[in-house]
Amino acid sequence: MTRRERGRRALRAASSVLIAVGVLLVADAAATVTWQEPVTALSTALRQGQLDDDLRALRDAGPTPLELEALRGLEGARRRTAFLARGLRARVDEGDAVARLRIPSIGLSKVVVDGTAPGDLRKGPGFYPQLGLPGAPGTAAIAGHRTTYGAPFRHLDDVAPGDRIELELPYGRFTYRVQERKVVEPDDVSVLERRPYDRLVLSACHPLFSAAQRIVVLARLVRTEPAGAVSGRAS
Repeated sequence: MTRRERGRRALRAASSVLIAVGVLLVADAAATVTWQEPVTALSTALRQGQLDDDLRALRDAGPTPLELEALRGLEGARRRTAFLARGLRARVDEGDAVARLRIPSIGLSKVVVDGTAPGDLRKGPGFYPQLGLPGAPGTAAIAGHRTTYGAPFRHLDDVAPGDRIELELPYGRFTYRVQERKVVEPDDVSVLERRPYDRLVLSACHPLFSAAQRIVVLARLVRTEPAGAVSGRAS
């Protein structure tokens, strides 16, 4: 084989590689536009599997002996729930699994971690650390991605008033009804302010592929189903 023939073969091989890479890039871009970014989606799916196991273990472990002792001196499910919500926040680290979020209207079921740092949100939706967990009086809030890392809030713009949102934590299940969905500026923290009732805020960047604004869903707590320790059955 002559040098010229070898050069032509090398060029053909290189062009084939470039074409293949181009096809993969186009496919990746198409998947991101129509669904979600596939590479980060895979890594997050693997992390969600581990988080599901962690959440199950957290639930099975139940309150600590000290928490069970303290619960005996608290009257009423609301006070007990608030106590366990604060206790769980104190026990977990940022990035740890703490809840499962379900929004039936958009087919969402994800494990939620504690924290909203970039590393936390690569695992799944995350609770705002400066606010309480469900069960503690006031506002609880969750942030999530819309195009990367599993895109848990991809279809947040399809959530409508009246839709049901469920959060299951080791100490109880909380059901919310959506009141409003709106778009706000990134520095608008009024949506996180406390109201006379307990509520949940979901937030994500808006529009898709941009962080120019935030889309938020505001929901009001309508039902609490305490776990055994809260109701006193395990105390």
